[in-house]
Amino acid sequence: MPPMPTLADRLLPLYPVLADLPAALRDEVLTGQARVLTVPPAQVLFDEGAPCSGFPMLLAGEVRVARGTPNGRSLELYRVGPGELCVASTACLFGHAALVAHGITTQTTELVVLSPIAFERWTAVEPFRRFVFGLFADRLAELMALAEAVAFQRLDQRLAAALLGHGSVVNGTHQALADELGTVREIITRLLKRFERAGWVTIGRERVAILDAPALRALAGGGAAGC
Repeated sequence: MPPMPTLADRLLPLYPVLADLPAALRDEVLTGQARVLTVPPAQVLFDEGAPCSGFPMLLAGEVRVARGTPNGRSLELYRVGPGELCVASTACLFGHAALVAHGITTQTTELVVLSPIAFERWTAVEPFRRFVFGLFADRLAELMALAEAVAFQRLDQRLAAALLGHGSVVNGTHQALADELGTVREIITRLLKRFERAGWVTIGRERVAILDAPALRALAGGGAAGC
């Protein structure tokens, strides 16, 4: 029987930069300064205003990171999957400040959480530090694009883009779309009914099927709503 894969074996395909860490440092941190968690869907991993308890690295699943109360109106900032990093946690650890967003699992999620001290030890190694800052810069560009969309795009344009981003069928509630776009369910329902009347989508129970992707794409790009 082959040996069970170590934690390093599982992380390396997702985070290849770990191969650039000194093996002794990498293994020491993973053995003594890291926790492996399996979290069910819809669980709050971290909350706004709280101190950051560690640096998450996902093995499986997904975390939705948003601003606003977890049980109220919120604006989705980004999602974190395996091989990706959480900007909110990174900024909190670098700045020794409170978290500025909350994170909720969207599905069963397995993750490794490095202690703050372990994160500091790894970021003292130049390749890992460069990797973290590189992904941080990518996320910052995404957040700037989001801020521009919120400030300057109409909500119908943003909804059209969000629907296209989910594929030909969007499975989920109107409330989930509202949370993603930082608005309320009633407005999303009203817009979806407009889209349905125009023949662009059909609406079912927790399901939206796209019928006319080019029309939605034109709207998302700034064209007239036409419905």
